[in-house]
Amino acid sequence: MILSGLFTRRVRGVRLVNLWGLGLLLVLVIGLYLVKTFAGGERADIASTEEQIADEQHRIRLLHAELAYLEQPVRIERLSEQYLGFQPISGRQETTVADLGLIAHAGDADSKAPAGAAAAPPASSEPPASSGPADGGDR
Repeated sequence: MILSGLFTRRVRGVRLVNLWGLGLLLVLVIGLYLVKTFAGGERADIASTEEQIADEQHRIRLLHAELAYLEQPVRIERLSEQYLGFQPISGRQETTVADLGLIAHAGDADSKAPAGAAAAPPASSEPPASSGPADGGDR
């Protein structure tokens, strides 16, 4: 009987069930508006993030292209000759594993010799292998 009163009771000429329905409709309309507004803001954020991703991917492609240019062996060889004075290794500078000990002992003899004395040539007919300029080459 309580339900029958809900459908028949009137407030200022309008049934109470109609007022509850109108209130529920207003809540749903306002909720839908807020959800759509929030989703539109999120959509704008997503578009902005996708644009940033595209920009970063473009930068990555540019960096890969620049790296490929900078790592060209011909360019590195030209720069090493121009600025560091490096030259390609000649056949005279190659040695065998057995001669490495003789070259090392010849280097020790050079460091123990007086400053003005000339160092004895190595026991091998081949000169020791040089890894770079006299100043060390590691910068």
